[in-house]
Amino acid sequence: MGKAEVRQVSEFNKELKLKGFNVFQIESDSNATRIYSRKDFYKICLTTGRSIIHYADRSFEAEGTVLFFGNPHIPYSWETLSTTYVGYTCLFSEEFLKVSDRSESLQQSPLFRIGGTPILKINEQQRIFLNGLFKRMIDEQQTTYVHKDDLIRNYINLIIHEALKLQPSDNYDQHKNASSRITSVFLELLERQFPIESADRPLELRTAQDYAKNLNVHVNYLNRAVKEVTGKPTSVHIAERVISEAKALLQHPAWNIADIAYALGFEYPSYFNNYFKRMTGTNPTSLRSLVV
Repeated sequence: MGKAEVRQVSEFNKELKLKGFNVFQIESDSNATRIYSRKDFYKICLTTGRSIIHYADRSFEAEGTVLFFGNPHIPYSWETLSTTYVGYTCLFSEEFLKVSDRSESLQQSPLFRIGGTPILKINEQQRIFLNGLFKRMIDEQQTTYVHKDDLIRNYINLIIHEALKLQPSDNYDQHKNASSRITSVFLELLERQFPIESADRPLELRTAQDYAKNLNVHVNYLNRAVKEVTGKPTSVHIAERVISEAKALLQHPAWNIADIAYALGFEYPSYFNNYFKRMTGTNPTSLRSLVV
């Protein structure tokens, strides 16, 4: 990627974080619109073409028009098979869509949760209707209308409600090696928690139980699968990644140890100090003095 493209990606991400949403047409999509923080944004795609979508521990071969719902907490990947591929994508944060604390969390929605139905087959009549909603969002985000966020929020909710009325596709295939697939999903989800960018947004998933709940599987199943595939328990993978992030943060003088402890999910700095020493044989202050 050239310097101009890097700047374009950086500007796209800044604008996306500032607004909390972005909608664009796929066939006119630039490199910037393909690279964003999946850790923060939900995704709705209306696409026509042939592709294979890997979502959590399932795979789906899509041909024709499908409506896809992506959860930033659930790993997914997309393989485009056809030479022509068109449609629309909408990215948005939960904070943008959820204006009330009484609103249902998106992670509990049958469209976004891991055991839900994130891929729907769309007929021509439905495609025309949904196309219109995406086009209206694209047009609206270019206006200076003071309430355009509310209007775009309404369009997103309308797409969600239209999807809830449809039947999910039955063209899913379980991964041939379930243990291997759920392990790769866990490892990718673990990596998505990092890097820690601010003490204001501490690490949310800290234990094997947290990851199992997020992946909608029993913790014992997750532990067995991860141990079978990698030879190490789930908790060891989590601990190693937390310690790796702690070491990286300790290299930055702007982060004090109390902030690092909080950002990594420890209630008190003393808990973090004890954990770090148990895992590394030294304490954070000693390590920082060597770095500085």
